Amino acid sequence: MRKMVIAGIGLAVLVGCLFIPVRGRARSAEGSSAPPNHAGPAPNPSRPLSLLFIHHSVGGQLLADPGDGPGKNTRGGGLRRLLEGANYRVHTATYGSPLGEHTDLFDWQPKFHDEMDALLTTKNGKDPLPSGERHDVVMFKSCYPNNYFVDAGKAPGNPKGPKLTVENAKAALSSLLPEFQKQPKTLFVYLTAPPVAPKTWPEPVWKWIVKAPLDKTATAKLERQSKLAREFNDWVQKKWLEGYPLENVVVIDYYDLLTNYGASDLLAYPSGGGSDSHPSSEGQTKAAPIVLQALNRAVQAAGL
Repeated sequence: MRKMVIAGIGLAVLVGCLFIPVRGRARSAEGSSAPPNHAGPAPNPSRPLSLLFIHHSVGGQLLADPGDGPGKNTRGGGLRRLLEGANYRVHTATYGSPLGEHTDLFDWQPKFHDEMDALLTTKNGKDPLPSGERHDVVMFKSCYPNNYFVDAGKAPGNPKGPKLTVENAKAALSSLLPEFQKQPKTLFVYLTAPPVAPKTWPEPVWKWIVKAPLDKTATAKLERQSKLAREFNDWVQKKWLEGYPLENVVVIDYYDLLTNYGASDLLAYPSGGGSDSHPSSEGQTKAAPIVLQALNRAVQAAGL
């Protein structure tokens, strides 16, 4: 009887553990919580610059002031206020506007190829700027589902996807450069997609038992995805612009910033108790001034 009770307790502990959300593996030896070296702060633009930011939910939260109320968000970062105080006129294209819909990695090439003029002259994704006005800066980002990589894929990749592999994602971004080269007076700023939250939803015991021997548990899947996301974002930062002849394209590595510069491959500032990939206000308010300074440096390098 005693053995049965002990066995029952052990099974209960095991079952309970399987329902606890699990965390992805950190890059403790490879990463650092300190930011990479930069050339230091750059001055704000000497003249007002028109900026268009194409984004969805995470980008909107990055722009918003933290808190409750109009123009604020509990996950806010305050970037809009910082930009406007630094001589940028901020315009957005987001949900609900023709130019703001469809911001996944495989959407950018047709968007910039087919709608470039509309993007450079839109006030809000649907209405035009006053006649003759054009944006000086176009900032764009995809959201965290674009880090749900399925596998590495095979070079040279397909810029149209649709399978989200590392090689297809590389091909998609590479296909944008000829479009940007046609617009030498416009600075294009790519914010890398934010990382995925470190907790997975708990799995029923029976699913875990079936998946564990096949290395298909939620934890294993998260670890594979996060490693592939790091591989892709490292390529974006270090290789994407190799050989590009102009100074009108720049990467701001929002992904790396939100992983504490490689301390993990996952979101260091999750919300929702660790399972929501929308960054918390702590992460967004940390990111906002760094994004502004990186943008100022890019504007200075581009001669705007």
